Amino acid sequence: MTSPGMLVIALAGLGLGVWVLAKIGRALASMAELLTAMVVVFVALWWACKVVFWLFSQVVIHWRTSLTVIAVYLWCVWVGWVWLVVNLVGLALLLGVWRLFDVTSFDQWCGRPLRSWWLRWAVYHLKLPGWLHACGLSVRDAALPVEVTVNLVGRRKASRATARQSGVQVPKVLGVRSGPSWDEVRVQLVPGQKPEDFDEAARALASARNVARCQVRELKPNVVSVDFQRRDQLAALVHSPALSEGQSAVDLRKVWAGRTEYGHDWRVPLLGSGAHCLTAGASGAGKNSVMWCPLVSVAPAIRSGLVRMSGIDPKGMELAYGRGIFARYAVSGKDALEVLDGLVEEMESRKREFAGRVRTIPLSTEYPLELLEFDEIGALTKYTDRKTREQIVERVALLNTQGRALNISVRGYVQEPTKDTVPVRELFTRRVCLRVTSKTHVGMVLGDGAYERGAWANRIGDSEAGVGFVWGEGIREPLRIRAGWVSDETVKALEQYVTNGGVARPVLGGEGAAA
Repeated sequence: MTSPGMLVIALAGLGLGVWVLAKIGRALASMAELLTAMVVVFVALWWACKVVFWLFSQVVIHWRTSLTVIAVYLWCVWVGWVWLVVNLVGLALLLGVWRLFDVTSFDQWCGRPLRSWWLRWAVYHLKLPGWLHACGLSVRDAALPVEVTVNLVGRRKASRATARQSGVQVPKVLGVRSGPSWDEVRVQLVPGQKPEDFDEAARALASARNVARCQVRELKPNVVSVDFQRRDQLAALVHSPALSEGQSAVDLRKVWAGRTEYGHDWRVPLLGSGAHCLTAGASGAGKNSVMWCPLVSVAPAIRSGLVRMSGIDPKGMELAYGRGIFARYAVSGKDALEVLDGLVEEMESRKREFAGRVRTIPLSTEYPLELLEFDEIGALTKYTDRKTREQIVERVALLNTQGRALNISVRGYVQEPTKDTVPVRELFTRRVCLRVTSKTHVGMVLGDGAYERGAWANRIGDSEAGVGFVWGEGIREPLRIRAGWVSDETVKALEQYVTNGGVARPVLGGEGAAA
């Protein structure tokens, strides 16, 4: 039996235990409340710092917009919104007057920045993600690789290698630069994409933007520029420069030949890197413009003897119209061989004279630029007897591979740019593709992938003579150009200018068929 004393002791111990547990519970509750408060404060501070950092980064990245918003807010606080409206109306009137009287300076200093800002936030920021997704330029989580991690206690964790855990990743718009005719949209690729994906979707992107052309340029390994053409600056005819007695010396490495789709001058090298040029185009595509316009631009150099012309004209029509400017001229295969042999002999003579002394021959009247214009090159490299054909191909190959350092340049023109027609096609370091009849011809002239990058030469209209695409040494992406149109009167004026001491009247255009 339990004595009353033992019962009292047991009850006292039980009461003491309950009291101790109560104290411990209160202490733990206080500690839990403290830890909860600390966690809440820490999370709040962490989110506050994150928001502040995000706001600061946005202010730095979009500093123009941020300064504008701050200025408008301070103006409203200190002066009032009424005066803000009055000043904005006055500023709009001032800008309108500026644009009315000097649209060039207005567009350079004000129009382009405002247009770029508006297009970025009102058009491309809102619509481009949808266009990219519709054109297959987004990456879903299901398409990304899955990484499985197994820890020591046997738990497995699966995650996808992406910054987002759900939905679709779309390339990010980094910036927009708007010019007179083009919008250049810089886009950052997401993991799993490559610039070639955008090349293949160029036509689809052009349709989505409702423009005629879209071109993709690789800026960095993970950044491309998606360029949309809003307005065609090559729709109007481009005239060749006028001939006049006041012409001065020209730079043979940058000869004016027309205009580019960006509104800039198109300049071609007749000397040095990229001087060997092959131009392909269907009948009436404008090959004569590509031929004659640079010659008009370098007329003073031809007259002074710094440029010595040679011409091979199987049809006997195109170059014959300006026959007087050519020191060597051929129509038949036999005569063409004589012209080519003369150039090869000149090349070998220069080798013997300058070998071991200089790497590039200095240009002079004694050693001028030897420029060969070879019209309808396919007529003599395919459609002639076998022996003559092989000899012509051999000599053209020699001039193309060795002539650059010896101041000898070859410019050829062809309608059918197949390898059978022009066996030395790859030896021309720069190539121009005018209007062609087949999509495959674009790749033959400009190389693989040129069509996917926007060189749609088979879509050029019959009325767009001189319009084409140029690619080659020194050019990263196919460039759309329009060669300057040269009238028959201008060709005759060039011949007179070169042959009679330069007494020529200025000629801009006129009726003719030399386009």
